[in-house]
Amino acid sequence: MQSDGEKVGTIWDHLNELSVRLRWVFYSLIATTVFFMVFPANASFLQNPLAFYDPLIALVLQQVVRDVLPKGVTLIAGDITAPLEIFFVGSFILGVAASTPIIAYEIYRYVDPALYPQERGAIFPFIGSFTVLFLIGAVFGYKILAPFMVWAMIPFFAIAGATPFIYAMDFYQLVFMTTLATGFTFTLPVFFVLLVRFGILKTSYITTRRRYIYAAMYVVTAVITPDGGPVGDIALFVPMVLLLELAVLFGKRYEKKGDIYRPEPAKPVFTKCRFCGELLIARSGFCPACGKAQV
Repeated sequence: MQSDGEKVGTIWDHLNELSVRLRWVFYSLIATTVFFMVFPANASFLQNPLAFYDPLIALVLQQVVRDVLPKGVTLIAGDITAPLEIFFVGSFILGVAASTPIIAYEIYRYVDPALYPQERGAIFPFIGSFTVLFLIGAVFGYKILAPFMVWAMIPFFAIAGATPFIYAMDFYQLVFMTTLATGFTFTLPVFFVLLVRFGILKTSYITTRRRYIYAAMYVVTAVITPDGGPVGDIALFVPMVLLLELAVLFGKRYEKKGDIYRPEPAKPVFTKCRFCGELLIARSGFCPACGKAQV
């Protein structure tokens, strides 16, 4: 039995709700991906709609080349299907980025019924901080880290006596994955602050284990930047350390103010047996006194 005003759904209700939310996310990904694949990049499409035109993804890929590819380096297809793969992969990644607000909204709609008012008060700043840090990390990855990683490899072409040709698929994968991975990596301190706010972790967990945590962080940055060498790893490691220390400072402020959310244990709801009148916990199926089922 459930208390008044509280709706407790079955597992099938939750699975059905999850399927609805995932369906909207799926529709959004399809729509945004197709949008980048077919929307014209310029107005020449209006002059001759039946002629071949550059879609919006072509404009994005050309901008990536101008922003990241060093001068004197040439992109080559490598495989005959590589341009087609870049067309689909690039459109999908841009579709994921464009669908981020919808994905965040659907996640919120799914978890919102299970949140207490105090938890909602902590979730809203978390969503804002997550979005801002993701955008900062993505810009850092695209404008600084990805160009640096490509630039750092150029001197080794001369050392190896090789002509600076780069496979197009390798180049675009490096740019897109570095941008996304850096964006999500920049959001990790937000999760730490949220865990401190909910009383799950303490800042002392970081302050007493800095050497081990920093070592693990360096390994993570090395995985994210496999082609940048030690210099590329450090380029991402340093801002990550600064963000983590900033998260520790915010966590200490919450601890100092005592602004840590600890949910109160739920109070048991009692009912009476429909046969003998014995007090029962609301979820009891059988009366311990008379042994009769309550349903």
